[in-house]
Amino acid sequence: MIELTLAQVAEIVGGRLSDVSAAEAERIRITGTVEFDSRAVTEGGLFLALPGARTDGHDFAAAAVESGAAAVLAARPVGVPAVVVDPVVVDPVVVDPVVEHPAGTAGVLEHDADGSGAAVLAALAKLAAAVAAKLVEGGLTIIGITGSSGKTSTKDLIAAVLAPLGEVIAPPGSFNNELGHPWTVLRATESTDYLVLEMSARHPGNIAALARIATPAIGAVLNVGTAHLGEFGSREAIAATKSELVQAVPESGVAILNADDPAVAAMADKTVARVVRVGRDAPGADVSADSISLDPLARPTFTLRAGAETVPVTLAVHGDHQVSNALIAAAVALECGATPQQIAAALAAAGPVSRHRMQVSTRADGVTVVNDAYNANPDSMQAGLKALAWMSRGGTPKRRSFAVLGEMAELGEDAITEHDRIGRLAVRLDVSRLIVVGSGRPMSAMLHGAVMEGSWGSEATQVADADAALALLRDELRPGDVVLVKASNSAGLGALAETLATEGGR
Repeated sequence: MIELTLAQVAEIVGGRLSDVSAAEAERIRITGTVEFDSRAVTEGGLFLALPGARTDGHDFAAAAVESGAAAVLAARPVGVPAVVVDPVVVDPVVVDPVVEHPAGTAGVLEHDADGSGAAVLAALAKLAAAVAAKLVEGGLTIIGITGSSGKTSTKDLIAAVLAPLGEVIAPPGSFNNELGHPWTVLRATESTDYLVLEMSARHPGNIAALARIATPAIGAVLNVGTAHLGEFGSREAIAATKSELVQAVPESGVAILNADDPAVAAMADKTVARVVRVGRDAPGADVSADSISLDPLARPTFTLRAGAETVPVTLAVHGDHQVSNALIAAAVALECGATPQQIAAALAAAGPVSRHRMQVSTRADGVTVVNDAYNANPDSMQAGLKALAWMSRGGTPKRRSFAVLGEMAELGEDAITEHDRIGRLAVRLDVSRLIVVGSGRPMSAMLHGAVMEGSWGSEATQVADADAALALLRDELRPGDVVLVKASNSAGLGALAETLATEGGR
């Protein structure tokens, strides 16, 4: 964050000083980071006092100052220098808890009976907006990304291809909500050249609100799928919400659209910005991929075409779907001044960064584990299963494939149908063994779909929980097998995948 006095912070957020005089507030400088975890505070930083599911950050304010924080942003006096903002009624469009919460922050608004959490988040947004505007004046380029799936992987690829061009700030994991988004903005300083922001939503207006905090000069839309279908009600409503990103890009900016997705391609009519179209199948795309192939671990190789230039690219990430993500990253980098050769080199070195997203590891006994357990929706589940199928038969000899699948959350009335469809797809892709984890109706529907599609005997089975799945895998895996572990984060299969990857067989 840029250096500010505590008095300036109070003015920006519209708060009042507490336990500090006006003269002292002019002398206190925020020189460190802004943190919502008192254990992560840095010298001269600002601590956010947020309520949570189990604890209230106000109770840790004094400890944060003892650990080096210069002051606190709070909703009530905390006995140490603070800027206090009044509790507010939550506006579900401005501050809304989305699925992918930064670690430890789930429940900020769900447990916000008095509006204190909403007040601190609203103040944080104002502070981030002021800092972003100041940094843009100094030359910062802001890149925003949205889509139903692939946002985090693409964000990581964009950060990698921009790194040779200057200093890049990007969120860790999926910090893409009303807390993680401004928190990431405030990591940027005067030396930052590129700020890459991932934007998610559960309601119309969420992405527009995030874009107001830090207006993107470049906005990229990956796809429109069925993630959060239960919240939005229709794919058309999801598309309208995703389009809020390109509507926020000014006329001087660039909207990068995945032209392979008709719903995304149609967003060209909703932006005043210059449009760059990317695609592997779309005719006339500005940035495209030809001659796509996969190695035995489903790492893609292709020819990148950018205008009249071509360059061979080999990705270090796994799955055919990563080609589209890489094209978006390449288009962003080209707009920022990178050459196709620089992009190819950066992509070749850009392995998986964020945990539990197509992390591929091979144990000493030859079992390959694909940990993609952070998030899941019908589109990403399909991509994961296709990658698993390729890994099992892309080399010699053919390998047995195990799909360990948990629930895809927030599909609403379509949950039964979509889980049934994934069970059928596993059979059509000739997955050797489907292990359905969980006892709810959607998971029973997944098993039913597999059985109805032709799974027989023990090819498909349902277990109660992750422990039962792990016990089954320990009994059945043998050297050379490939295992995909995938589910929404709420299913808790990440720990199963990590354990499986480190055991080395039993």
